[in-house]
Amino acid sequence: MPTARESLLEAAGAALAARPWPAVRMIDVAAAAGVSRQTLYNEFAGKTGLGHALVRRDAAWYLDGVDRALSAPGVPVLPGAPGGRVAAVAEWTVRAGRERPLVRALLTGCWNGNLPVPAGRGVRPGLPALGPDELIRGVRERARAVFGAGVGAWDGAGSGAGDGAQEEAQRCELAVRLALSYLIAPAEPPGADRAGLLRLLSGTSPRAAAR
Repeated sequence: MPTARESLLEAAGAALAARPWPAVRMIDVAAAAGVSRQTLYNEFAGKTGLGHALVRRDAAWYLDGVDRALSAPGVPVLPGAPGGRVAAVAEWTVRAGRERPLVRALLTGCWNGNLPVPAGRGVRPGLPALGPDELIRGVRERARAVFGAGVGAWDGAGSGAGDGAQEEAQRCELAVRLALSYLIAPAEPPGADRAGLLRLLSGTSPRAAAR
């Protein structure tokens, strides 16, 4: 059974999908979650806190999807292989950004008045805020862990495994950045962007091919 906090976040997410954030009312969110408005304020201290929590939830949702793409059974660890995990992360990035406006804003840094904003943004210059750098760093760290564990399967005697993991983590980061360009400027006709992106990422890099 979901907690009151989880129910409130689900209700707030559904409300945001239906209307701009300034039009979302706390009394409606509480009613949809089946709790009192006081419970909402106890959990989040107000609408700003609820908005920050929504942003953090969608950031975690995106990174959870990255974990799934990097650890999918039957998908080769070697990033250069067709349908490999780097391509899976890039495809997930495009899909997640299109499905959830908050994820798109987090990944691209493009915010508007229709969305809640991360803690720190718009408060004062220099105050850290969740954004593209944090999410891409999260992708890079996850990729390094996966490729570091799997590098021995395609790195000959295993020498230079750490360097190989670092290289492929960087490759994964570049794939995400490429995916972001598809979010900002989709290819035409519809669907061509996904196919083109996967073709670009399915080619084996020269260093990977030499292993």
